[in-house]
Amino acid sequence: MRKDRSKALFEKAKQFIPGGVNSPVRAFRAVGGDPLFIKRADGAFIYDEDDNAYIELINSWGPMILGHNHPMIREAIVRALENGTSFGAPTAREVEIAELIISMVPSVEKVRMVNSGTEATMSAIRVARGFTGRDKFIKMEGHYHGHGDSFLISAGSGAITMGNPDSPGVTVGTAKDTLLAPYNSLEAIESLVAANPNEIAAIILEPVPGNMGLVLPKPGYLEGLRKICDREGIVLIFDEVMTGFRLAKGGAQELFGVTPDMTTLGKIIGGGMPVGAYGGKKEIMDFVSPSGPVYQAGTLSGNPIAMAAGLAMLRHLDSHPEVFSQLNAIGDSLVTGFRSVLDELGLNFTINQLGSMYTLFFTDQEVYDFETAKKSDTALFGRYFQAMLSRGIYLAPSQYESLFLSTALTEDLVGKIVTAHGESIIEVMGR
Repeated sequence: MRKDRSKALFEKAKQFIPGGVNSPVRAFRAVGGDPLFIKRADGAFIYDEDDNAYIELINSWGPMILGHNHPMIREAIVRALENGTSFGAPTAREVEIAELIISMVPSVEKVRMVNSGTEATMSAIRVARGFTGRDKFIKMEGHYHGHGDSFLISAGSGAITMGNPDSPGVTVGTAKDTLLAPYNSLEAIESLVAANPNEIAAIILEPVPGNMGLVLPKPGYLEGLRKICDREGIVLIFDEVMTGFRLAKGGAQELFGVTPDMTTLGKIIGGGMPVGAYGGKKEIMDFVSPSGPVYQAGTLSGNPIAMAAGLAMLRHLDSHPEVFSQLNAIGDSLVTGFRSVLDELGLNFTINQLGSMYTLFFTDQEVYDFETAKKSDTALFGRYFQAMLSRGIYLAPSQYESLFLSTALTEDLVGKIVTAHGESIIEVMGR
């Protein structure tokens, strides 16, 4: 494969853009080599600037649930464009998509549209603090809620230690109100609550985290968090930017039967356009200005183009529930093929999968939190990534990311991915 155009663009980009990319993982630092510059996408394929085609398993980090450039979404965008690109004023579509989200997501009684997942999580924490009158919140190690200052916090030296800034520019003052706990440990949550009585406004987590690779909640974990929050008057926030409308029509909260107080959403509700949202119980959301005292605003919130794309996507998912069984079948087929290859080669790597999300961890240990995820052989993953890429399969360029499947993956394409996986494993393991 020739990559001359991508390489030249990357060299040029580094002159004008920090690191040559507009989001760090795109730089391929974790897997080596130079990033591909993508020119177009269609269905299950993306095409780089050198016209190489790849079957891709990222789908813009989740929203392309029906595959790239779906005619229904494209047509909705084109129709909306005829009336303009931005008004900075209310539109009928905002009301329609809000009503639809509320009908689909169990926890949401009112919802506010924003422009990104980061904006949604920042706003949700602010509202939870305003509602409870408390300052601190708990986040889980390895969970990513965007690049807001309060979320860029690394673990301290124990379950009840306050966080430390994980990025220059994040102040110690900001970090002191962020408490860290390992995912899947109710004991750690109980310790934090006991050490900070009546001071914790919220617990925020990805119910099914995808930003340390895909990790599944242990039986009873989400239910246990719900009980703790009810007992302590803490707002439980599910960050479903990745899982919302993907794992089920109502997201992970529908799938696991645990209803949070607030939910953050994104990606799929824009049909690929920049979008985010946060919603929850009426009494909490009524604290948001202009109904209440907690301020949050945005000129492009509820952008008419994003709303048109999101409405087309959500209406399709709402009226075609078979999409989710189709996605689950694709995920099961792919992961079954992967496991078969590993078994034949006598390898005991870990694959975590839930429906159309999965991660192959290069470790033979169970992965259930950030510490166990970090036991993966990231150098081996980097070689596997390059081996798959050379065979026309585009993966997330990091061990610590979930993959996202789409309904555009046919049985034939799944077979090609499994074949490439087998050849790549044999190559990198020297078998």
